[in-house]
Amino acid sequence: MYNKQPDKRTRRHKRIRAKISGTAERPRLSVFKSNKYLYAEIIDDTTGRTLATASSLEFSKKEKEEARKVGQTIAQRAGEKKIKRIVFDRGGYVYTGKVKALADGAREGGLVF
Repeated sequence: MYNKQPDKRTRRHKRIRAKISGTAERPRLSVFKSNKYLYAEIIDDTTGRTLATASSLEFSKKEKEEARKVGQTIAQRAGEKKIKRIVFDRGGYVYTGKVKALADGAREGGLVF
């Protein structure tokens, strides 16, 4: 039988998204984790456009610090578009492990949040 109730992460993400949104001055850095990869994108919610993306698909799977590299890559690509300040959207995930490493990498790359 199909369970129609959304999972816990989806419910947390809806709660978070009700409170934050990205603007042209401070776009939103959104994080998504699949079982294999980690994705990050910077989004301007007022226009609905994705400004920059990065994922762990770009790096070898043997990298221990692939989440940090994804954060640094997204920060570099945001810097090319003159984006310095963002709003961090952890996507309903707990702020530990890969999500925290991505955020730390983005801060090292020059993003402020």
